[in-house]
Amino acid sequence: MKQVLPALALAIMLPFAAQAQEGDSYSETKLGLYATATEAHAMMETDPRAILIDVRDPSELMFTGAAEGLDIHVPWMVLDRSAFSAEKGVWPMKRNEGFEASVKARLDALGVTPEDTIIVMCRSGSSRSAPAADVINAMGYTKVWSVTDGFEGGTLKEGASKGVRAVDGWRNSGLPWSYKVDPGIAWTQE
Repeated sequence: MKQVLPALALAIMLPFAAQAQEGDSYSETKLGLYATATEAHAMMETDPRAILIDVRDPSELMFTGAAEGLDIHVPWMVLDRSAFSAEKGVWPMKRNEGFEASVKARLDALGVTPEDTIIVMCRSGSSRSAPAADVINAMGYTKVWSVTDGFEGGTLKEGASKGVRAVDGWRNSGLPWSYKVDPGIAWTQE
């Protein structure tokens, strides 16, 4: 019976996970649960069972920092270091194929229940936290929030620093963060 339940759960999750295929990015979730970084931090302060998941690539955490109080780090998308886009001048991102299994294993290890609050954060809240939240919701979790301004927030619209991410977000709102990521939380490719 113990072996049947995980297989059944996977069979139920796969059709939902297929909705968020490689390259999918959007900012609105099926649950419609949204919070700013400041609101997410307040939720974590008042609800000791609230879980914060960062879905950014590991290099983003290394160079821009991570929220203190982070419970899980599993990237929604990862840099494809094997393919440089000369046209765009960047490395493309590709879907982390192990996202669902890694998140599920970590949620289980923390004893997270389907009714617990789960907060999902990416860089700016514009493309990765929503599809990741939808996949986590499809796993059976009913209170999955997307952080609308992410870790770095929005960009400045004018001035000498136009385009720099310095508006709102976890880091720019004065919330606790660090460049050091807890080794027990840091994601490694499995």
